[in-house]
Amino acid sequence: MRVRQSLVASAAVIGGIVLGGISQGAEIGPGLPWRGAGAQPCFGIDGGTLKCPEAARTIAIRAGRLFDSNGGKMLTNQVVLINGERITNVGPAAQVQIPAGAQVYDLSRETVLPGLIDAHSHIFNEPKPGMSRETSTMIAIQHAQDDLRAGFTALRDMTSHGNGYADVDVRNSFDKGLADGPRMQVATRGIVWSGAANARPNNPLAAAVVTTPDEARAAVRDQIGKGADWIKLYPAGAYSFTPTGSVNYVVTYPLPVLQALIDETHRLGKKTACHVFGGEGQQNAIVAGCDTIEHGFGLTQEQLNTMAAKKLAYDPTIVRYTEPYMDDNDKKATGGKYRMIPIFERAVTMAGATPGIKMMVGSGVDGSTYPHGTQALDFEWLVKRAKLSPARAIQAGTINNAEVMGWSDRIGSVDKGKFADIIAVSGDPLADITELQRVKFVMKGGKLIRNDLMMAPTVVSSAK
Repeated sequence: MRVRQSLVASAAVIGGIVLGGISQGAEIGPGLPWRGAGAQPCFGIDGGTLKCPEAARTIAIRAGRLFDSNGGKMLTNQVVLINGERITNVGPAAQVQIPAGAQVYDLSRETVLPGLIDAHSHIFNEPKPGMSRETSTMIAIQHAQDDLRAGFTALRDMTSHGNGYADVDVRNSFDKGLADGPRMQVATRGIVWSGAANARPNNPLAAAVVTTPDEARAAVRDQIGKGADWIKLYPAGAYSFTPTGSVNYVVTYPLPVLQALIDETHRLGKKTACHVFGGEGQQNAIVAGCDTIEHGFGLTQEQLNTMAAKKLAYDPTIVRYTEPYMDDNDKKATGGKYRMIPIFERAVTMAGATPGIKMMVGSGVDGSTYPHGTQALDFEWLVKRAKLSPARAIQAGTINNAEVMGWSDRIGSVDKGKFADIIAVSGDPLADITELQRVKFVMKGGKLIRNDLMMAPTVVSSAK
C-alpha cells in the first residue's frame, strides 16, 4: 500500500492532462519511467490508477433519415461527422466529405435523431428501512443506465426521494466518466412547507421543511450550495372530488413563502420546478413565476395564457397520471362517479393548442408504477391523447427540454458543435411515434452505448 501511495503522490507532482476526471502523466516522477504493472496508466480522481481512455477518433454516421429538431422536419441522406465528444459537421451526403480513417456507422436505412431528454425523472427510490445509501445509489445508477440505453441521453431528475444529495454524486460521476450514464441536472431534496400534509420533521436526507420566507430563502441557498441545479417546489398537493363532481386541490405554501422560494432561486441563477395538480396553489405557482409547471391536472385556458405570456414551460408527465391506478383510486373515492384522467387529458390537449406554450416531455418515471427505460411512452400519449403532431412531440422531448434546461448549446439537436448524443430507430417516428419505444442505437458524447442493428462500423481508407 505504501508503494502504491508513493507512486500516486509522484504522479500528482508531475501533473497531467485531465480527461473527464482522469489525469494522464508521461512519467511517474522526475526522470523516472512508470514502474508499475503494464503500460503507463492514467489516474482517477481518487489517485488510483486507471487504464487510459482511447484517443479521440473521427466517426461518421450515414443517416438515411435525420430528424431536424430545430425545424421539426425529416431530412434524408445526411452525414454526421464526430470527433471525440462533439459533432464537427452535418449535412447532405453530397456535401459532407468523410475523411480517411473515419469509423463509419451506416444507418442509411434508419432514422437518426438527437438523444432524447426526460425532463422529470426520479432515479432514486424511497429507501426501504435498513437500506444503505450505497445500495440506493447503485439502484439509482441502474435506473439511469436503463434510461440511457432507451435513448434518453439526458435527464432532469426531480428530487432524490429521501436520499439527500446523492443525486449530485451520481450526476458528477457520470460527468467525470466514472460510469456510463445520461447527462443530468438534479433537484436534490426539494422544499416543503411545515403546514403541508407531506411535511415531516426536518431530515437531512428528505425534503427541507420551511415555515417562513426567511427559512425558505435559506433552504434554497443551502440546496444550491450543495449542488442543486433546480429547486423542486410543491405549491399544490392532493385532490379530491366533491359530491357534485367539482375538484378540490390542497394548497401548500402560502404565496409569500412560495414567492420567496422562487425569487431566491432566480437571484442565485437557478430555476424552479413546481409540482401542482390544480386550484389556488397552481395559480400561485404561475403568478409567482415558477419556471416549469409540472403535472397541472386542472389547468385553465386563462392560466395557460398567463404561462405563455410569462414564458413558463409546461411538463405534463401525461403517462404517469393516466395509468390505471388513477382510475382505481378515483373509483374507490367516488364510487365510480368521477374520474381525474379525462380532466387531465383535456388540460394537456388545451396546453398543446395554446400559442406560446413550451411543451416538455417529462415522464415522472420513478421505478414504482412507471419502469425506467420505458418512458418513450410519453411521446405516444402526447400524440394519441393530447393531439400533438409527432414532430411537435419529438421537439418537446429534445430541443424544447434542452432550452428549458439551459443546454441549447450542448444538446437537443444534431448540430455542429453540440455533443454527439445520437440515437436511431428502424422506422420513421413521424409516421409511427411508437418507433421511439424501440431504440436500436445509442451514442452519448461520441461513445457507443447500444447497437442492436447487427452492424459493425467500417473504416474509410480514403476521403470520400
